[in-house]
Amino acid sequence: MLNAEQIAQLADELAEADRTHGVIPRITARFPDATVEDSYAIQGVWRDRMIASGRTLVGRKIGLTSKAMQQATGISEPDYGVMFDDTVFRSGDTIPTAHFSNVRIEVELAFVLKAPLGGPDCTLEDALAAIDYAVPALEVLNSHIELEGRTIVDTISDNAAYGAMVLGDVHRTPEEIDLRWVPGILSRNGEIEETGVAAGVLGHPATGVAWLANTFARHGARLEAGEIILAGSFTRPMWVKAGDEVRADFGPMGVIECRFV
Repeated sequence: MLNAEQIAQLADELAEADRTHGVIPRITARFPDATVEDSYAIQGVWRDRMIASGRTLVGRKIGLTSKAMQQATGISEPDYGVMFDDTVFRSGDTIPTAHFSNVRIEVELAFVLKAPLGGPDCTLEDALAAIDYAVPALEVLNSHIELEGRTIVDTISDNAAYGAMVLGDVHRTPEEIDLRWVPGILSRNGEIEETGVAAGVLGHPATGVAWLANTFARHGARLEAGEIILAGSFTRPMWVKAGDEVRADFGPMGVIECRFV
């Protein structure tokens, strides 16, 4: 396991990479014995420094929850990161590509909680009861660690590769729609690149919310009312660059459009 000085050093490296939109060498190449616990400790130091600098935490992202994403990354277990208020975009917005590194897009559903949610025995039914509404979303991936050979330790340390999210305009409660069957058709510059259905996320997109509540319980924490939970992608990530027009069609949950500059 890493010591406190090494954890702080790596958190500093990632903060600088975030500031300069750069990439650092793999943590696991330099510290092959680093554990998942170490990676969350690095993320936690980075998170606390971001909050101390004035950023406001608005929710959590869950990653690697679908077979499509696990196969795309070679990582076979979910992870999570934090989301800040200055990373939230809306459909129709223009997104500055230069603010991110290794920029890719994923198709997801986000959930807004109306009640706190805790573990350790949280079920899908508990999660659905705590959800106020679902909203379609795109996640902008932002990887500050070299991609080749990375492991879940590298990804978690890098805030689970979260950069930003783009939220749609349609809100639906779990009672209004069968969330498993929400489709996603992702296009770049008018050409369809990826398709999927929300059931690809652990069988039901809200299953990840229950998983996160149970994971938090191991650290004596819980999810709070008002938090946004980005539930994980049900398509493979799509690379984007400046000038790209992105459109995601979620069928009964509307369309998200954005442009990268």
